[in-house]
Amino acid sequence: MPQLHAGSHALAETLPLAEPFAAPFAAPARARPYGERAPTRIIEIGELTAGIAVPEHGGVRFFSSSRDFDALDGTVFRSVEQAARAARERARHAAHRPRHEAARRLRAV
Repeated sequence: MPQLHAGSHALAETLPLAEPFAAPFAAPARARPYGERAPTRIIEIGELTAGIAVPEHGGVRFFSSSRDFDALDGTVFRSVEQAARAARERARHAAHRPRHEAARRLRAV
């Protein structure tokens, strides 16, 4: 058996090469059968759960789980990423709004 020394490539040239990024136990990716729906996704912004994105024909429908995101409730987005982007924008907008304005809206007349 050849000895492996620093700078020697003799042994490395005789060994079979494996796929560089293939895990031996990884199962091949499978396509979803026709009619099988994508899973419902939870959209979180930081520590706050904004809502869920439920797949439907033509996109995902957003259902809010916090009052800050009620303006987006029922909106159909093309993708989960687009719904999450809208929720982040809404959270950013709500963070800049002074708290006394929100309290004024809820005050009974």
